Amino acid sequence: MSDLQSGSTPVTDSPSDWVAEHTKRYLASGGADGHDWRGVPTLLLVTIGRTSGIGRRTALIYGVDDSVPGRYVVVASKGGAPEHPDWYLNLVANPAVELQVKDDVFAGTASVAQGAERQRLWGLMAAIWPDYNTYATKTDREIPVVIIDRRA
Repeated sequence: MSDLQSGSTPVTDSPSDWVAEHTKRYLASGGADGHDWRGVPTLLLVTIGRTSGIGRRTALIYGVDDSVPGRYVVVASKGGAPEHPDWYLNLVANPAVELQVKDDVFAGTASVAQGAERQRLWGLMAAIWPDYNTYATKTDREIPVVIIDRRA
């Protein structure tokens, strides 16, 4: 059991009001209200703040990489903003994360997809949320595709 699962690490929700509200509904309902958002699946990701050490929770669209059991994929798009989202910077600093998919809460290890694997997973995620392709035209940064493997 991780410190996040045991409750020994405090966790705060996204400062974005609509994301915090989505997260609240997701948590209260075990994902029954919130897993499906605008026709796409979402999960809750908790990272450890790279300077604060506090758990930071946000809701994200996700995909499943069927080539590896227990592998989830998220995109650090921030809507095409020029800078990476904080949750991404946190998991680069500390790849130990926690996920909640519906009512299943578990520890995971994050990594950033590279090369051909990134391209394949970008295609998976753009099929789920086509706006990712638009976001990529709004920024000069390569939008990271993050792999999260479930830890035993």
